[in-house]
Amino acid sequence: MSVLQQALHDGTFACIMEFVPKPSAARFDTFQRLMAGNRLCGWPMLAAVADRVGGRLDLSPLDTVASFDPPIPSLVHFSGKDREPHDLLAQLARMDAAGLRQLLVLTGDRLPGHEPGRHPVRYLESVAALQLVRQARPDWLLGAALNPFKYHEEEGGAQYFKAHKKLAAGADFLTLQLGFDADKHLEAQTWMARQPSPKPLLACVMGLTLGRAKMLEHVAGVVLTPSMRAVLEAEDAVSKAYAQTRSVERLAIQIVGLKLMGYAGIHLSGIHDAPQLAALDRQLTLALDALTTREQWAEAWQASWRMPDLPAVTFHPPGAHWRLGERRVSASSGERWRYRLLSGLHDQVFLPERLVGRMAGWAVGRPVWKTATGAQWLHRLERGLKRPVVGCDTCGSCRLHDTLYVCPETCPKGLANGPCGGTQLNRCEFGDRECVHGVKYRIAVSTGQTAVLTDRLIPCVEVEGRQRSSWPGWFG
Repeated sequence: MSVLQQALHDGTFACIMEFVPKPSAARFDTFQRLMAGNRLCGWPMLAAVADRVGGRLDLSPLDTVASFDPPIPSLVHFSGKDREPHDLLAQLARMDAAGLRQLLVLTGDRLPGHEPGRHPVRYLESVAALQLVRQARPDWLLGAALNPFKYHEEEGGAQYFKAHKKLAAGADFLTLQLGFDADKHLEAQTWMARQPSPKPLLACVMGLTLGRAKMLEHVAGVVLTPSMRAVLEAEDAVSKAYAQTRSVERLAIQIVGLKLMGYAGIHLSGIHDAPQLAALDRQLTLALDALTTREQWAEAWQASWRMPDLPAVTFHPPGAHWRLGERRVSASSGERWRYRLLSGLHDQVFLPERLVGRMAGWAVGRPVWKTATGAQWLHRLERGLKRPVVGCDTCGSCRLHDTLYVCPETCPKGLANGPCGGTQLNRCEFGDRECVHGVKYRIAVSTGQTAVLTDRLIPCVEVEGRQRSSWPGWFG
């Protein structure tokens, strides 16, 4: 077994240390020294090699792992941004050659330079990627991500709906995205405990200073509230050294709390050298001795966020504090009408057991549509009919019946199985629209169709099939 697989099997708390590969020998040397002990506070430690954080030109995780000398136990990432299934399958082959059998599968945040309205960038989303890997490598250890730090019902509910799919697609564990709200950490753990076959959860953590907070403001999906920032500013005003000490103390307390909550380990970011790791190790030792109950921990966590003359910190955005299980939203009358109209039209025209469906199937199966000119005209007809209604981009494999007639192509990343983690108060990561998966969520809960969004695993669209009519394939 790998280090991580053994830890998850034994129930041993584990530390995964994130490494963002940049072409710098000094960066690699520093990380090698950081990982030399392979332990944090006695817990097993391994590297998590990130993929395409900065863009396409980052060193690949596999090239990074091959550069470690001596070797470091590693969990490599696969980010699906601007990638197709053949890219993933090629990575699996290279992993086999390197003896690597564990993978964290991510859709990936917004690729630098990707702007809506320009040439589309396709993202191989995590659910479809998990299906591909699980089918190709049934005995590998596979992980995926979950972002529970959502404070509008649509975005939060849609996150958990997609997490259902990730488990069904083959995820052996889930790693939470970076967050500081302990209530949301508990929420995710409670959700997982209620699943038919619960899987381990790991939490992404990072020591927080004012400088880090300014950087994280540009990271999609990370929530930093005004009251949190006020504390960080007050700490920084005392001195940089004071702020750094408080950051390490707070990080140690958070990690102990996650362990008490039942998390299987942490995904640790922001530790860049051995002295920083040693300082965290010392604080963890103190915190583990002092905080042995959840009550003790909760008091210490709140105290770590107090500064004189400042109000108590809140970890949810002002005016937004949704929690899992709360049902408040409903689809508008227009959304309901549109869903019923399109659903009824689909049942009449596209089900082969209906007379109209049989006639439509016969019509699009005529030999004329198999010619180059005929296929082009059929493509234009489908696009012309559907684009004004649903925003169709003729992906060649229509999935509207699996997405409550909200076209996945209207998501800038083209995601069909659910949202990415980058939404903010149900606004798309790109900032120019409401998240389309939030619309799907409203329709699902208002029409009793939530199973559509939790149970139907939608495969990826092959690039070769795009820009052609989906009708022959549907009726074929």
